[in-house]
Amino acid sequence: MRLEETIKKIHWLGHDGIRIDGSTVVTIDPFRISSLKPSDIILISHEHFDHNSPEDVEKIRKSDTVILADATSAKKLQGEVRVVAPGDKLSVKGVEIEVGPAYNTNKDFHPRAAGMLSFVFKLDGVRYYHAGDTDFIPEMKQLDVDVAFLPVSGTYVMTAEEAAQAARAINPKIAVPMHYGEIVGSESDAKRFQKELEGQIEVVILSKEV
Repeated sequence: MRLEETIKKIHWLGHDGIRIDGSTVVTIDPFRISSLKPSDIILISHEHFDHNSPEDVEKIRKSDTVILADATSAKKLQGEVRVVAPGDKLSVKGVEIEVGPAYNTNKDFHPRAAGMLSFVFKLDGVRYYHAGDTDFIPEMKQLDVDVAFLPVSGTYVMTAEEAAQAARAINPKIAVPMHYGEIVGSESDAKRFQKELEGQIEVVILSKEV
């Protein structure tokens, strides 16, 4: 994996929104997006309005777009929507996708019982992990990924310091902070995350695509 080429394909849409411009275009959790590039696959981590935004999904959905979402989120979405749950593995448009959990361990915003999602997907030989809204959970220690998108804002998710702990457990080639600058958190959280991992894991702070 050439890091420079991989980073060029990654676009931060703000908050938890990520788009990978690979041979297949994959977008996760679009919210208040200004970039309208159509997606082949859209992944929705959970039902909260800042992650499952039907209005934003419609901006980038094509007639043949496949959407993966939890059962609660799926009810709000149109098009080809497939309901998935932690533990599911499937192939969509040539992209291998593993569905994992996302939950809080020391707060109640994202209870484990709600079945909220994270995703690992392999695209063009690179394994990406989108953590969704989560704390540092034991399942992260089992991951084998090249790029990890981790929330860093605190309040509803991990703090920058907790996210750094998670990154050390996952040990990706690249860690990308997210979940800041919109509802809660700021770039200072991303920079603290980067400083925590200095000399250990390459942290790439992306500029929001406009």
